[in-house]
Amino acid sequence: MAVIKGNIQFLFLCLISFVSFFILLPESTAAAPIGICYGIVANNLPPPSDVVNLLKSNGISRVRLFNADPEALKPFSGTGIQLMIGVPNEILPSLASSPITTSVEWLQSNIFAYISPNQIRYLAVGNEVFLKDPFYTPHVVPAMENLRQALQALGLDEIIKLSSSHAASILSNSYPPSAGAFDPNIRPVMVPLLQFLRDSGSPLMVNVYPYFSYVNNPQYVSLDYALFRSQDAERDQNLVYDNLFDATVDAFVHAMEREGFGGIPVVVTETGWPTGGGAAASAENALAYNGNVVRRALNNVGTPKRPGVGVEVFLFDLFDENGKGGEESEKHFGIFGVNGVKAYDLNFN
Repeated sequence: MAVIKGNIQFLFLCLISFVSFFILLPESTAAAPIGICYGIVANNLPPPSDVVNLLKSNGISRVRLFNADPEALKPFSGTGIQLMIGVPNEILPSLASSPITTSVEWLQSNIFAYISPNQIRYLAVGNEVFLKDPFYTPHVVPAMENLRQALQALGLDEIIKLSSSHAASILSNSYPPSAGAFDPNIRPVMVPLLQFLRDSGSPLMVNVYPYFSYVNNPQYVSLDYALFRSQDAERDQNLVYDNLFDATVDAFVHAMEREGFGGIPVVVTETGWPTGGGAAASAENALAYNGNVVRRALNNVGTPKRPGVGVEVFLFDLFDENGKGGEESEKHFGIFGVNGVKAYDLNFN
């Protein structure tokens, strides 16, 4: 009788373990999300409704919109595509200095009037403000605080996360990754931002471009290291780096830890490689770079500092943007032609 009872207990424990394994399996094996940036600084783009059809036909389920443009938002309604929507730099002073009701009204009239909140994953409050657009710097965190209280008032603060997207230049040091540190000039605003992110369970958003690191510093950054094909790995505190993407992301992780904010996730809100207009800009190299970014996210490769934790990424850009200023290469990041044909054979899933 004791043997039978023992066997029953053993089978029960096995059953519990078996069920627990399958309950935990989806979370532990879910791929890191891959999205795409939908920039519209061009005069030859297809209608937004055609864009949505293009995204759906290619299995792209996350999109970054840089502004709350009603004409761009409307076609996404009911599609199930998850959105990151930009809150423009220009309105940050108003949101930061006005009552919470102003933030509520802005959200309702500019976003929720056109799309359901359950399709919105993130609001990116300002884009590359710190150092690049310093007039708006003191308004970023106060605007985020007011928007968060507005979302709380609407019962949406657990659905929609707030952050702000930053250029890699906010790091004063990024090599080696363990030496990663934020520019001391922005520390008075960076620390409150990190506190906000930790308190609200939001990620640090960063724009990572190994392409520009390579073309601006070819004597220090090899093309192979930028394209994930380096044979010469670099060691840093017993961690091995064979590509610049990982090294840059981990430099941000170290910089946050240096300020006492370990554990905040990193979302790469822009990364990509141009097909023309500059050194090493080609469809072949763009496929090599973006293809590796996608594969690593889908396989939850993570980084040496955070292995097995896939990095959520938004590839730049959906189309070439012929209205952009700056270097010629900045106009040629499009993964698709305006006719909907891929510039190179990138598979998103």
